[in-house]
Amino acid sequence: MTAEAQDVTGLLLSRIRDVPDYPKSGVLFKDITPLLADPEAFTALTDALAALCSAHGATKIVGLEARGFILAAPVAVRAGLGFIPVRKAGKLPGATLRQAYELEYGTAEIEVHAEDLAAGDRVMVIDDVLATGGTAEASLELIRRAGAEVAGVAVLMELGFLPGRARLEPALKGAPLTALITV
Repeated sequence: MTAEAQDVTGLLLSRIRDVPDYPKSGVLFKDITPLLADPEAFTALTDALAALCSAHGATKIVGLEARGFILAAPVAVRAGLGFIPVRKAGKLPGATLRQAYELEYGTAEIEVHAEDLAAGDRVMVIDDVLATGGTAEASLELIRRAGAEVAGVAVLMELGFLPGRARLEPALKGAPLTALITV
């Protein structure tokens, strides 16, 4: 890791607050709102993610609901790329593609507007946290069903003690997965 990358990582880590016992007892929640409130840290995060989009030849950016929207939209602006929201089922008007995925206890569904992605698009998926990997995995399936190619997945933070990376690896089919921070 370069000195510059270490500086960015240190800045980002210094702005992530630990909240014990939230949302339930025994959970240590990683709160990114202090990072978002700090213009230097938020700019550094946006620049780092935009650089990944450029390095991987992305032509569009998908943000995953909901905190992924907060990160992906300014990255899209910085990188000069289109932003595509992937939402919970039933939140987008018009024709959508829908993908179900498994949760720890049950299932969920996400959607994207059918016309927002097409053959020739190289799509970078951006989210705040990689935990179990279910939502990211489902988003990769949606991108490919729309005829687009996956340029990669980039997250601010990976929870290394959870199986997200292992679950996501087969679905990436060789596309890169980058976590700026692993905790």
